[in-house]
Amino acid sequence: MKDWIGFLQLMPKNYFVAPRYYCVETICAPCGIVKAWTKFTNISTEESRPSYICIDKACVVLQAALLNGVWEVWSHTSRLIVDSYHYINHCTTDYICRKWCNPAPLNGSAPNLVVVEYDINGRPHYKRAFNTQACEQLNAWLGGYQSILNRMTVANFDWTIHALLFIHTQKVIQHQLNKASNNPEEEEEEQAGDEYDKEEEEEDIPDDQIM
Repeated sequence: MKDWIGFLQLMPKNYFVAPRYYCVETICAPCGIVKAWTKFTNISTEESRPSYICIDKACVVLQAALLNGVWEVWSHTSRLIVDSYHYINHCTTDYICRKWCNPAPLNGSAPNLVVVEYDINGRPHYKRAFNTQACEQLNAWLGGYQSILNRMTVANFDWTIHALLFIHTQKVIQHQLNKASNNPEEEEEEQAGDEYDKEEEEEDIPDDQIM
């Protein structure tokens, strides 16, 4: 027991660990460029809570929050929505998911999530105001570095995460430039990506087997 206490006393106290910070929040443009990021502590106030929290299983989180009575605290400031990519695979008979976690409701309940856009002929149509897939892709990419980042000091963490997001942004910008210049290699990569997406869609689980 004494050896264990001595080991804890020798451990550095400036590691980036869960008791000090809860997560990293990013602001992404629809194209995927990272505009800003910051660390969030595990203590939330009404001022620090976002208006919309996008999670792939937001409906499950909402059900748990309702059962635990926690949602009464968050309902005044935030709304849980499902990522648009995952929403199409959620069960259509789930009332809570369809009613309260819809990422693009057309009933006017969340006007900040849906905007009206006009095509080249001047005809109006609805469009999602936010590209949640860009954030989803960034989170998946950053997740590969989580085990390394969790053991860094705060200063090293700040520098590393800033450098990683800078590299990611530069790659997104280069991708947009290649797309604008109709780079043949870029078009081949996009076609390969489209074929991969089609294969994934064919392997999707039917709605009646989900949840």
